[in-house]
Amino acid sequence: MGTQAAENFEPPAKDVRTDEQKKIDDWLPITSSRNAKWWYSAFHNVTAMVGAGVLSLPYAMSELGWGPGIAVLIISWVITLYTLWQMVEMHEMVPGKRFDRYHELGQHAFGDKLGLWIVVPQQLIVEVGVNIVYMVTGGRSLKKFHDVICDGKCKDIKLTFFIMIFASVHFVLSQLPNLNSISGVSLAAAVMSLSYSTIAWGASVDKGKMVDVDYNLRATTTPGKVFGFFGALGEVAFAYAGHNVVLEIQATIPSTPEKPSKKPMWKGVVVAYIVVALCYFPVALIGYWAFGNSVDDNILITLNKPTWLIATANMMVVIHVIGSYQIYAMPVFDMIETVLVKKLKFPPGLTLRLIARTLYVAFTMFVAITFPFFGGLLGFFGGFAFAPTTYFLPCIMWLAIYKPKRFSLSWFTNWVCIVLGVCLMILSPIGGLRQIILDSKTYKFYS
Repeated sequence: MGTQAAENFEPPAKDVRTDEQKKIDDWLPITSSRNAKWWYSAFHNVTAMVGAGVLSLPYAMSELGWGPGIAVLIISWVITLYTLWQMVEMHEMVPGKRFDRYHELGQHAFGDKLGLWIVVPQQLIVEVGVNIVYMVTGGRSLKKFHDVICDGKCKDIKLTFFIMIFASVHFVLSQLPNLNSISGVSLAAAVMSLSYSTIAWGASVDKGKMVDVDYNLRATTTPGKVFGFFGALGEVAFAYAGHNVVLEIQATIPSTPEKPSKKPMWKGVVVAYIVVALCYFPVALIGYWAFGNSVDDNILITLNKPTWLIATANMMVVIHVIGSYQIYAMPVFDMIETVLVKKLKFPPGLTLRLIARTLYVAFTMFVAITFPFFGGLLGFFGGFAFAPTTYFLPCIMWLAIYKPKRFSLSWFTNWVCIVLGVCLMILSPIGGLRQIILDSKTYKFYS
């Protein structure tokens, strides 16, 4: 099997690396381990995609209303599944070569220099942005867990300290070398995401429709409605943001010319997307049905009772966000370590990893403690960086590489995705930024 695979590879594409480069590649987190099974891809993708964003979907619905809300959810699901399929297909389109990282695919599509400049800044904004938002989410959920259990009997502890407690886990976990080594954490996180989503909509069904439920848009003024609509688009975009780590996940799956990695990867993606639908649609629709426009930007806050259930759900969010943080941090660690080892010629090893990763976790913790406005941050980052990397960058790469015939189905589909994605990128940060400004008026630093 192995010899046959070796014969089919083109010799120059097979390996032009020196022993030194091979050693470095075998050490770097993305390329060091390639023995993942298809179900690894399923739960890595669920963990990456079903973020805490799912809990803000009923709130997004209250800013969109029934018709547009359902339409935006379904269209986003379809477009992002299509662009994910494109990325899985493009991972090995050059025989004998694998694009293990998003920016490597960008360099193939747009040229070495331009490809880096197009992809890396956006990918970094997304991954570092997600890590910061997840620090806040983890801290908030821990605080909520503490407050629910204490029920007013304990001393009030500041959110800052809970974010620090949450970060302390990552100082340890971030030392795990690669994506396969965190597969246990990732599996636990994927199970938790399905569990707390089920609690969120199950408890809403149990509570039933509020007596005077109101389905009018949340805002009363016209500017409020317009900006709210834009912000909600960003929140939905944020909910479908697994594409930034999809090539890195696929890089962990073994591949030969007879058995390319795209088959097991796609199988995993389809399973992941079914789970995503089971998480998103019931939470968004049932949460909005039960509470209308009085729902909070995190539905678990709206559901105050039964105490034990809400406490459990919040703990599940914490465990899930621990897994998600690691999945999004791994490509960042890969970039940092690549620069340190290949450009700055540091010797690869444990000390380098310990220092670099610890500093990164400390940085995300510090930013999260300084700016914990959760909803607004989601909308702002959501449009700014998620829309391109998730909704239309894969389409532009597809057009640049495969050059489908003008007005053919492929050409037309890609252009529709690009137009919708660009609209999303322009509109949603506006809503998110306004929300941040409103929140920051009443916010005291390190309170």
